[in-house]
Amino acid sequence: MTDQLDPKAAGARRLKDKVCVVTGAGQGIGRAIARRLGQEGGKVVVAERVEETARKTVGELTDHGVDAIAALVDLSMYAGAEDMIDQAETAFGRVDVLVNNVGGTIWMKPFHLYSPEEVELELERSLKPTLWGCRAVLPGMMERKAGSIINLGSQSVRGLYRLPYAASKGGILALTKVLAMEYGRYGIRVNTVSPGGTDISDRTTSRLTIRPGEMAGDLPEAEGNAYREEMFDDIGNQQAIRRRGLPDEQAAAVAFLASEDASFVTGDVINCSGGQS
Repeated sequence: MTDQLDPKAAGARRLKDKVCVVTGAGQGIGRAIARRLGQEGGKVVVAERVEETARKTVGELTDHGVDAIAALVDLSMYAGAEDMIDQAETAFGRVDVLVNNVGGTIWMKPFHLYSPEEVELELERSLKPTLWGCRAVLPGMMERKAGSIINLGSQSVRGLYRLPYAASKGGILALTKVLAMEYGRYGIRVNTVSPGGTDISDRTTSRLTIRPGEMAGDLPEAEGNAYREEMFDDIGNQQAIRRRGLPDEQAAAVAFLASEDASFVTGDVINCSGGQS
């Protein structure tokens, strides 16, 4: 964490004293979101499966004066999401903001080459944590008649070789819209940020340990790498801004939606993708 992320250096304190739960905050985009929400005055719950990465993020936040705790949970199950919200409410009394960031493709290959078990794992990793997180946080937000939920989508919904992941993210777009329509009457806003290709140098997998050469599963490495390269070329060719995004750029979009600057924005999607269409 650099000095510019110190909350004392923040020009805007849009989330002062807001309790913000960020899933998958031990790495990558999730860690950047936790930093940004802390910078803007939020109290941050770092929800993770992996204790080492969770503690690292919490340590960075607390070193810079942010009130933060770790919640070690398995969000593939509803019980894990319920435990996450219980821990947040026990520590801080409520949840004002939930960022459902957990997810990420595991394999990259044509759909007919996925095994049924691989499809199940993709859905477990990239759809269920958001579904369960929303379900667990809604009752408390309804009682307080306030809250902001930000789900992380993806540009994969028009792309190559990640159909189970894309189906998960398409489902997140649908649940965002439906929840916004159902719960707006309770003062709850629900939105999505859909990143494009993002440069994540600290990324690991919280579900499985997978190296790039293994992203095609049982395929020969050369064939798997060819699918990966074709997929990444397809993403790059769609972009107006010819570079990969940064986690901090995704975090800035999330912070806007979490704040009262977006008080009349719900059921919407910010495509933070460099113009990817």
